[in-house]
Amino acid sequence: MKKLSICFLMSFTAVIATAEAAGSRFHPNNLFVKMKSGQHLAKSQAMKSVKKIIGGLYLVKTNKLEALKKELSSDSSVEYVQNDFYAEKAAMPKLEVLEVSTLAMKRFTEFNFVSFNDPDASKLWAFNSTAGMNVSDAYDIISTSQSEPVIVAVVDTGVDHNHEDLKDIMWKNEKEIPRNGIDDDNNGYIDDIHGINTLVRDSKGRATMNTMASHWHGTHVSGTIAATQNNGIGIAGVASNVKIMAIRTVPDDKDELDSDIVEAYKYAAENGARVINCSFGKEVNEGGMVVRDVINEIGKKYNTLVIASAGNDSMGPWSWHNNDSSPKYPASFDSETLLVIASTTSSGSLSTFSNIGINTVDVAAPGSNIYSTINGGKYGMASGTSMASPNTSGVAAMVLGQFPNLTAKELKAVLMKSVTPVAAFKSQIASGGRVNMQNALKKAAALNRISK
Repeated sequence: MKKLSICFLMSFTAVIATAEAAGSRFHPNNLFVKMKSGQHLAKSQAMKSVKKIIGGLYLVKTNKLEALKKELSSDSSVEYVQNDFYAEKAAMPKLEVLEVSTLAMKRFTEFNFVSFNDPDASKLWAFNSTAGMNVSDAYDIISTSQSEPVIVAVVDTGVDHNHEDLKDIMWKNEKEIPRNGIDDDNNGYIDDIHGINTLVRDSKGRATMNTMASHWHGTHVSGTIAATQNNGIGIAGVASNVKIMAIRTVPDDKDELDSDIVEAYKYAAENGARVINCSFGKEVNEGGMVVRDVINEIGKKYNTLVIASAGNDSMGPWSWHNNDSSPKYPASFDSETLLVIASTTSSGSLSTFSNIGINTVDVAAPGSNIYSTINGGKYGMASGTSMASPNTSGVAAMVLGQFPNLTAKELKAVLMKSVTPVAAFKSQIASGGRVNMQNALKKAAALNRISK
């Protein structure tokens, strides 16, 4: 099998404009409206259609955007009105073909995990106990046969669900009959077998069902979380109990809409995802709280934890990008059900590209030189907090599988309080350490005993 290595530092979208700058792009016909508690959205002639998102939040279609915005802004029952902003376009990374004999590949042969028969498991340095997440040792203290299945939604560029290491771990909507053109389960989507595609909509504006990857990024993320273990093929994912729900929401130019993001989150939570991996983001929030409010609502209503990458804007060790003072979104939203991840290297140090933030970045996890699945049945290496996030999502899913009664808040606390402490991290991230799967399982077990 041909091997690829990806040289990738997926930087968040760079936008020169400030939060309220007039140059920020938004959808000309979409308007978010959040009502105050107990209030209901009144009808208006300027409204073409109204779709309730969650709680008191609505997405309104209109051909008179500014007039409707002015009308609703003067309504005392409205908490806020917000445009539907784009993330701004940016180039996606490209693949770089390297020979297997290069140092970039040879350096991983020292990690020989007897726990897995997958031939390239030796490249998964994130599994070790010295600088990784202690994944291999964690499997010695749990019974995977007793682990509850956990749905993890990958909100990304889509997933190659025909990949040899992913085809058996894809989530399937059992209530939906494939390719019959009918919304069999009445959830508002037709033929959503593996998830939805918010980038392509039908004549009624509904997200469609083609979740196949357009770019390798979502496939790489998915393999890190849950590539089939012990199938004698390729690699092993962190988690053995995961079904990947594919949600294609990030375009190949990274120009995702806020409305697509919140629909993806809502769909994932309503259809059973307890963890949502969010390896994307943008630099400007334009003052809006829509994405944050949806994260809060799905955390409260469905106990869904959103795990997000911190961003890759640093030039360490000389200059660290601090999300506390220069926010990234959704990473910098204040939410009890959002876990934000920095990236570490195989030596255990913070990756030089990784953003930090003692208040806004929660834990660190392996993100440099992560080997995983990519489109077309291939495998490759990538670096970025985009890779640290799915490593953490895999750990989160394993903890949930053993202790399914954990709330989203409790799961976040378990992951933060069970880290491997790293002295240098104390002034850089909230937990002061790196995700540790074995410790997390022990911490969750202790919490479970106390709650009984």
